[in-house]
Amino acid sequence: MALRERSFPSQRRNSTTMKRSKANFETWSWFFMRISGLILFFLALIHFSITHIFNDVTTTTVAFVAKRWANPLWRVFDWLLLALGLMHGSNGLRFIMDDYIRTPRRRAFAKAFMYSLSAALFVVGTITIVTYKGTL
Repeated sequence: MALRERSFPSQRRNSTTMKRSKANFETWSWFFMRISGLILFFLALIHFSITHIFNDVTTTTVAFVAKRWANPLWRVFDWLLLALGLMHGSNGLRFIMDDYIRTPRRRAFAKAFMYSLSAALFVVGTITIVTYKGTL
């Protein structure tokens, strides 16, 4: 005869009395990391294949990029790689800062610096992708 765990009435959870946990920023942040990581894996794999396997790296010139970016879908692809990469990396750095920077003042300063740098890189990258007019 197998031993059974006894549950006492005070330990039982009734579906009507169970409270659902609220989805907060950390929950959505955790979810974003999983989804963005999966999408970034395929975006980076495609980017690496096109740049390093199907084409020789030495032939990657301004003309190569201009020809590729003549199609708006490639610009969207590269912008998604930029945006998701920066957001995924910034979110990961935020996790690390929360773990290792103990004082709230230093943590706030480090996060402000990281968010500012990420925003500046995003703006410069987006401007580059949108306004690029290379020579063919």
